Amino acid sequence: MPDQTNHRTILITGAAGGIGRATVALFAEKGWQVIGVDRAEFGADFPSNGLFIQSDVSIGANMETIFKQARAFSDRLHALVNNAALQVARPLLETSVEDWDAVMASNLRSVFLGIKLAHPLLKAAGGAAIVNVSSVHAVATSANIAAYAASKGGLLALTRAVAIEFAGDNIRCNAPDWDAGTSMGATSCNVWTTWRARRSTVASAGRKRSLIRSISWRMRANLPS
Repeated sequence: MPDQTNHRTILITGAAGGIGRATVALFAEKGWQVIGVDRAEFGADFPSNGLFIQSDVSIGANMETIFKQARAFSDRLHALVNNAALQVARPLLETSVEDWDAVMASNLRSVFLGIKLAHPLLKAAGGAAIVNVSSVHAVATSANIAAYAASKGGLLALTRAVAIEFAGDNIRCNAPDWDAGTSMGATSCNVWTTWRARRSTVASAGRKRSLIRSISWRMRANLPS
């Protein structure tokens, strides 16, 4: 187990690409120990003082194994980022039960299990933060994406419930929105929701940077110095 004295540890799912990969890089640069999880390979450039676990979070048994490895690596977690997600773009009438279950397993059940399994490690840190990466589709969706929208709507409800239940353990839970770069979650028991619609490539890049900054801010806001 690495020396925990001067390090903060963060676990990030969906770590191999996009927002997850950028979040790994940001926190490694800030000196955090990073545990990354993804069903895809990350490559040789994962932080040398961290731990990468190649695993599919949509499989319940895998979550137990992931957190067993996490506990062997660190006796506490200061932050958890639930970023892994699956999107099925299909009309509702063409969405199969298998499609629906796959989306829910990846986007909602994995978060439920991850939060439960992470709780002892987050509590041990004496102040911690959970970020569930949501989507504008949770509140302002479009056609042909019903399963994904439903999963992200459920994620917001779960975020609110966790924020209330974990407040006594000094664990915050928020759900920033990747699509709009704004907060759609809960801070302790205060829930607020905003969103913006932007469609250009430039705006998309800006939203990505905004979300990463949002994740970083939410981690620092509730952690002991």
